[in-house]
Amino acid sequence: MSRHKKDPLRPLTEDERRTLERLSRAQSAPAAQVTRAKVLLAVADGMSYIDAARLVGRRSNDAISQLVSRFNQEGLAALELRHAGGPAIEYGSAERERILTELRRTPDRERDGTATWSLTTLQHALRTAPDGLPKVSTFTILTVLHDAGYSWQRDRTWCETGKVVRVRKGAPQEVTDPDTQAKKR
Repeated sequence: MSRHKKDPLRPLTEDERRTLERLSRAQSAPAAQVTRAKVLLAVADGMSYIDAARLVGRRSNDAISQLVSRFNQEGLAALELRHAGGPAIEYGSAERERILTELRRTPDRERDGTATWSLTTLQHALRTAPDGLPKVSTFTILTVLHDAGYSWQRDRTWCETGKVVRVRKGAPQEVTDPDTQAKKR
């Protein structure tokens, strides 16, 4: 017989239940988020913590009780993946904006030595700029660009995800996909 739960799962709202059900069936979502969604749905449907843990292939119910407690406090944000160790993240919003500003600037062939930005040429430009970031790595740049919705294209350029230039009635027009954020998750 299990002990009394210190922090039982609060009742789910319709929106939360719908989101958890959609996420539990998602094939492109991170596996950890899918597992957390399945656990929360199982607990909401009356399963014990240990049975919910076994349902997703875990042995202990301690992690389940911690997830339930965090879900009660944060809601759906408890499903998000967090910084999982390693050195602390050094670059805040100002540094991220500096990286994006440099990317949006058209490179000068003579000064930057390139016509389009690659990770290494962008890194060199950021490290040598007077107001730049002297220790920035290509991995940090890549992470910032992906988080901002940019992707590396076949023609060796960075493009914003969800935006495309279409020729309509002879004039180029930028078209934005309104479901970009939903598709990225």
